[in-house]
Amino acid sequence: MLGAIAGDIIGSVYEFDNRRSKDFLLFRVDSVFTDDTILTVAVADVLLNGGSYTPALKQYYQRYPHPCGGYGMRFAQWAASDNPEPYHSWGNGSAMRVSPIGFAFGDLETVLKEAERSAAVTHNHPEGIKGAQATAAAIFLGRTGAAKADIKQYIETTFGYDLARQLDTIRPTYQFNESCQATVPEAIIAFLESTDFEDAIRNAVSLGGDSDTLTCITGGIAEAFYGEVPEAIAQPTLERLDPFLRQKTQEFREKYR
Repeated sequence: MLGAIAGDIIGSVYEFDNRRSKDFLLFRVDSVFTDDTILTVAVADVLLNGGSYTPALKQYYQRYPHPCGGYGMRFAQWAASDNPEPYHSWGNGSAMRVSPIGFAFGDLETVLKEAERSAAVTHNHPEGIKGAQATAAAIFLGRTGAAKADIKQYIETTFGYDLARQLDTIRPTYQFNESCQATVPEAIIAFLESTDFEDAIRNAVSLGGDSDTLTCITGGIAEAFYGEVPEAIAQPTLERLDPFLRQKTQEFREKYR
């Protein structure tokens, strides 16, 4: 899941300062983790230590109430309340936090079921669940040796996403969008057109839009497919986490390497 965290941190400074090219600094002084990293680690914590996603997400919200960029309005309202019921969201938050699930299980059926379980505590709209499942499935397939063409075919066939588009045709008109249906396919295409992990990250940021979340999704898939996050990216990523998040991330990497 370190790839997802790296994507979040790298994309954080470009969310409201979009880039439309692949020429940019990967890490700036103001590159920081956002709610995407916090909730990704929350999911990893459940996988490491058991428990349910609802209390875990709420507890992490309470621990980090004011991250860079803030939380989505509806998530913040839900997380601050005593109400455990989901709010039928189709937002991309279900996909940005799901990457640990793609790394933690040994078969695709379980990955899909767990991705749905993690999403449905908030994002119980079919599109919210689909976005989480597609992301987790791409990660699982990537880490278990599937070719890009096979990942593409599976995602298109199973989830109906159009992955035949190219970045050069998406980039000129792509705009900020918080939905799964307008974030997850683009994030997967950024991975499919990449040559290595860093290139995938640069592809994702170059689209603009919701840069931290889009690049978070791409980063998780790229890590799974290409292997370890390059040290030149892994180290600055870990350095930008606080001790608690860094420890949880390292624990997950050690268990599910």
